[in-house]
Amino acid sequence: MFGFDPTTTTFLIYILGMIAIGFIAYRYTKNLSDYILGGRRLGSFVTALSAGASDMSGWLLMGLPGAVYAAGLVEGWIAIGLTIGAYLNWLFVAGRLRVHTEHNANALTLPDYFHHRFADNSKLLKIVSASIILFFFAIYCASGVVAGARLFENLFGVPYSTALWYGALATIIYTFIGGFLAVSWTDTIQASLMLFALFLTPIFVLIQLGGFAETHAIIVAAGDAVQKDFTDLFTGTTFIGLLSLSAWGLGYFGQPHILARFMAVDSVKSIPNARRISMAWMIICLFGAVGIGFFGQAYFFANPQNASIVSQNHEQVFIELAKMLFNPWIAGILLSAILAAVMSTLSCQLLICSSAITEDFYKGFIRPNASQKELVWLGRAMVLAIAVLAIVIAQDPTSKVLGLVSYAWAGFGCAFGPLIILSLLWKRVNRFGAMAGMITGALVVVFWNSLVPNSGIYEMIPGFILATVAIVAVSLLTPAPSEQVIKTFETADNEYRSSLK
Repeated sequence: MFGFDPTTTTFLIYILGMIAIGFIAYRYTKNLSDYILGGRRLGSFVTALSAGASDMSGWLLMGLPGAVYAAGLVEGWIAIGLTIGAYLNWLFVAGRLRVHTEHNANALTLPDYFHHRFADNSKLLKIVSASIILFFFAIYCASGVVAGARLFENLFGVPYSTALWYGALATIIYTFIGGFLAVSWTDTIQASLMLFALFLTPIFVLIQLGGFAETHAIIVAAGDAVQKDFTDLFTGTTFIGLLSLSAWGLGYFGQPHILARFMAVDSVKSIPNARRISMAWMIICLFGAVGIGFFGQAYFFANPQNASIVSQNHEQVFIELAKMLFNPWIAGILLSAILAAVMSTLSCQLLICSSAITEDFYKGFIRPNASQKELVWLGRAMVLAIAVLAIVIAQDPTSKVLGLVSYAWAGFGCAFGPLIILSLLWKRVNRFGAMAGMITGALVVVFWNSLVPNSGIYEMIPGFILATVAIVAVSLLTPAPSEQVIKTFETADNEYRSSLK
C-alpha cells in the first residue's frame, strides 16, 4: 500500500507523532469544558500559534499558491486583506470576547454566548446559530479533506476516493481522543512546521533559478507567453475585483474556530503578546505562500518537462516543488506541513461542530442534566459523524480547496461577523436584531450568486453589509434589551477596559 522511501517515512512518522499527542491530551480531558475549550488555560504562545494554524488550512499551502501561480500577484490581495482583517480581529474582538463570554454564564460556544448575551429564553438564537455552524463547517471540513486527499494521492499514488479516507483519518483520531488540548498542542507544532516550509521553499526556488533578477525575468517571459502580467498587483482585474479579494479579511470576525481560541486564552492580559506572535507568524506564512506561487511560475516555465501535474491542477505547485528541490527526507518534512495545515484546521472545525451538537443541541434541549462523561463521549461520537459527512461532500474529484474555503469563509463572516462586533461594542443590540443579522448574512451568501449571477462581487461584501444593516435596523425598531442584559454588558466592558490599564 504505502512505500517506505525517505519522504513517505518522514511523513508517516509525523502522523504518528500527532496521534501520540492526542493520547497525552486525553489524560487532561476530564469534562466538557476541557474537551471544548481546554479549561480556558491556554497561554499566549499556544493561543497565538493555535489561532494561526486553525485559521490557515490546506488552502495556505495549496489554494493560495495555486491562485498566484495561475493569475499572478493580483491574487496577493487575498493575503493583504487577510492580514488587515486578522490584526483588527485580534485588536478589537479577542480580549472583549474573552471577557464577555465569561460574564455570560461562562459560555463555551458561540451559540451559548449569543443565547446568554441576548437573554434569549426561546433558545431560537442557539438553534439557528448552531445550525449555521453545522451547515458551513460541513463544507469547510470538506475543503480540508480535499487538501489532505490531494496530498496522499500525489505522495502515495492512491486513487482520490481512497486518499480521502487516509487524509482525514489521522486528524479524526487525535481530535476524537484528546479534544481541544490535543488540537491546540498539535496546532503549535503544526504552525512551526508550516512556517518552516513556507519560509524555505521560495528561497530554494530563487537559488535554483540563479537569484531574484533571473527569476523575475523568467516570470515576465512566462507572462508574455500567455499575454499576462504576473508581476503586477493590479493587472487583469477591476476595482470590484480587488475589493472582493481584499474582503476576505472581513471573514475573520465571524470564524468560530478562530474565536474559540480567544475564548480559551487563560487571561485577557495574554492577548497583546499573543497578537504580536500570531501576526508575525501570519505575515511570514502568507508572504511565503504568495512567493511559492509566484516563483513557482518561473520554475515550471524554465522546466516545462516537470510541469504536467501543476498544469492540470495549480494547487499542486507546492507539493511538486518540495519533491523536486529538496532531499527526500527534507521533502517529507515539508510535505508534512500541508498535512499540518489540513489537520490543524480540520481538527478545530470538527471540534466546533461537535460542541455545537453536544452543548447547544443535546445538553440544551434533549438532556440538560447529562453527566460530563456522557457529554464528552457524545462529543467524540459527533467528531466521527461530522468527519464522515465532510468526506461524503468531498467525493467530487474536481473539488478545489480555495473554492470550498471561500464559500464557507463568507458564510461565517457574514452570519456571525457583524453580530460578534456589535455584541461586543454596542449594548443596544437585542435578540431580534441578532436573529435578523445571522439569517440575513447566511442567506445572502447562500443565494447571492443565484440572485446576482456574474456580478464578480465576492458574496462576503453584500452579506456583511446587509447583515450589519439588519442588526442595527431591527434592534432600533424593537424593544431595548432588559436592564439585566445591559448591566452584564457594562460590567464586562468595564472589566475589559480596566485590563488595558
